[in-house]
Amino acid sequence: MQAGYPGDGRSRVIASVALVALATAGSAMAQAWPAKPIRIIVPYAPGGPFDEVARILSQRMNESWGQPVMVENRSGAGGSIAAELVARSAPDGYTLLHGNAGPITINPSLMRKVGYDPVRDFAPVSLLLTSAMVLVVHPSLPVRSVADLVRLARAHPGELNYASAGIGNLQHLGMESLQAMAGIRMNHVPYKGGAPAMLDLVAGQVSLMFDNIPTAIAQVRAGKVRALGVAQAKRTPAAPDIPTLAEAGFPGFEVTSWQGFLAPAGTPAAVVNRLNAEILRVLAQPDVRERLTAQGIEIVTSTPQELAAIIKRDAEIWAKVVKATGARID
Repeated sequence: MQAGYPGDGRSRVIASVALVALATAGSAMAQAWPAKPIRIIVPYAPGGPFDEVARILSQRMNESWGQPVMVENRSGAGGSIAAELVARSAPDGYTLLHGNAGPITINPSLMRKVGYDPVRDFAPVSLLLTSAMVLVVHPSLPVRSVADLVRLARAHPGELNYASAGIGNLQHLGMESLQAMAGIRMNHVPYKGGAPAMLDLVAGQVSLMFDNIPTAIAQVRAGKVRALGVAQAKRTPAAPDIPTLAEAGFPGFEVTSWQGFLAPAGTPAAVVNRLNAEILRVLAQPDVRERLTAQGIEIVTSTPQELAAIIKRDAEIWAKVVKATGARID
């Protein structure tokens, strides 16, 4: 008997045959897949940049594989309804989640109970893109920089109202983090979505908010809101004149939304890898890159392992922020 390997020669042969059989079965499944329609579950209502990305991918995958790739919008509970649906689906690669930070890395800490574990119940496929938040204010607010805003907020504690798409989302938690770093206090006005929050900001009903660059940039260009800073490490190509929060005196401050594809846990690695390769192929196409980059979206793909590490890291980060802010949804 050789040291370090239990059993006799016969058991070693059986084990080797079993490993070869598993590898062969996985390869055969990947070659046969997809043999039926694929569903991409989007956790939000139709329309907007999030939905658009899913539909671009579904169309190009359909063309590549000759199988219908359908987008299904399952909104509700901040994305958790869609996430739970996918987590409980068959692990065969035919039901995928177009997920993001909200349902995957924030909701499990924010909500008293969700029907899935972000690490245990999913097989990450690939990161798709990232999109930083931009700090915007109503033009009537007498500030031209983040420093101006901090001075105004310190002079009038509790008097400025900021909007968000709801309790516990990136807009809310990002602003709470900024207040903590700056030593200021403002009032939170939660809305049922980012669109109504932006409408009230444009109307002057609230003073400021964080919003995704793809949805805010049109209002900035139209002069309906003023951008003070982007919450990422470098300036955005969509608006290179807007400084970062780090440049404005808050080094390391980042509030970045990501989107990625996830399958149910247990999906064969061969299928996950084939999905990953197809996503990278589609997002490398020049017309797709040009279309998304023009909206302030940064295409960032990854290996399944890299996305798994991002999920684990971000879940820990946002758990601490949720605890510090006391945000909670029952």
